[in-house]
Amino acid sequence: MDFTPTEEQEAARELAARILGDLSTHERLAAGGGATDAELWKALSAAGLPAAVEEIGLLGLVLLLEEQGRVTAQVPLVATGVYGILAVARHGTDEQRARLLPGLRDGTTVATGAFPATGAVTATGVVTETGEDAETGEGVARRGRLTGTVAWVPWLRDAAFVLVPDVDRALWLVRTEDAGVEAVELTAPWSAGRLVLDGTPAERLGGEAGEAAPYEDVLAAARTAFAGLQAGVCAGSLARAVAYTSVREQFGRPLATRQAVQLRAADAHMDTESIRVTAYEAAWRSDAGLDCAAAALTAAWWASEAGKRVVHTGQHLHGGMGADLEHPVHRHFLWGRQLDAYLGAGTELLAELGDLLAKGDPS
Repeated sequence: MDFTPTEEQEAARELAARILGDLSTHERLAAGGGATDAELWKALSAAGLPAAVEEIGLLGLVLLLEEQGRVTAQVPLVATGVYGILAVARHGTDEQRARLLPGLRDGTTVATGAFPATGAVTATGVVTETGEDAETGEGVARRGRLTGTVAWVPWLRDAAFVLVPDVDRALWLVRTEDAGVEAVELTAPWSAGRLVLDGTPAERLGGEAGEAAPYEDVLAAARTAFAGLQAGVCAGSLARAVAYTSVREQFGRPLATRQAVQLRAADAHMDTESIRVTAYEAAWRSDAGLDCAAAALTAAWWASEAGKRVVHTGQHLHGGMGADLEHPVHRHFLWGRQLDAYLGAGTELLAELGDLLAKGDPS
C-alpha cells in the first residue's frame, strides 16, 4: 500500500487548504451560525474542487475533507462528494451520469444521503423501464415510491436530491422538493433536516433490483469520507490546543512545558494519526477496486472512539477558555461529537466488524 498522494491529489489539497484558510475564518463562521457558507461553496466550486473528485478518487476526497475539518468549514463537500459525485459516477446509468453529474461538478447541485438508516424506508409501486410490475416483468426497476422517516440527514436543507437506501438495500434518488424536509438542530451547526417520505416518487440509482453491491460500496465510501473529515477536525482541535498551551503561562512557565499537558497532547496526536491512516487505507483500497468494507469499518471505529477523545482533549487543554461557547475550539468539539454520532457507536461498529471478519472478509 502506498498512500503518497499523486500530483493531482496534492495540488487539489493545497488549493483547498488555501481557499478554506482564506474564507473559513472564525469571524465568518460565527456570523454564519448554522447556515452553509454559500460564498465559500461557490469559491470551491469555481476552483473545480467538487469536479476533481471524479479524477482524484475517494483518497483525494479524504484529503480535501481533512482540510475542511481543520477549519470546520460550513460547506456540503462530504455529502455531495460521496453521496452525489462518487455514487452517481460509480453506479449511475449513462443517462443518470449525463443528467446529474454536470450540476454536481459545478456545485449548482448539492446531494446528500440518508445513510445508514436502511431499516426506515420501504419501496412500493416499483416498476420496470417498460412499465411492467417488477415482480413479473423483465428489466431493471427504475421507478418507485418510498415511505418512511429518517430522523436527520446531514446538509439535507441544501440538497437538491437525497440518496436513500430502502430495507432491501436498493438505492433511490429522491428530489427534496418531492419529499418532506423539516429543519432539525444538531450538535454541530450543519444544515440538516428530517426526511419524511410518504409515497414519495423515487428513481433507482443504476443496478439490478435486489443488487446489494452499490449500497455496500456507497456505505463504505461514506464511512471512509466522514472518517477523513473527523481526522481534519481532530487535527484542527489539537493545533489550537498546542498553540494555546505554548503561550498560556502558569506560575511563570508555559502550560506546554508541563508533563501532563504534553502527555495529553501526545495521546491526542496518536489518536488523530490513527484516524488518518485508517481512513487513507480504506480510501486506497476503494480506489484500487479492492474489498474495503472491513477497512472502512475500522476507520469509522477510530473516527468515532478516538475522535471524541481528541476533541475533549482539545477543549480540556484550553482550561476555562475551552468552556466558552464562542471560542473557536468549541466548534471542533461540536463537530467531533456530531461525527461520532453519525458514524455510530464504537461497540456497534466493532460488532459489525467482528461479524464481517467471522465471515472471512479478506480486507
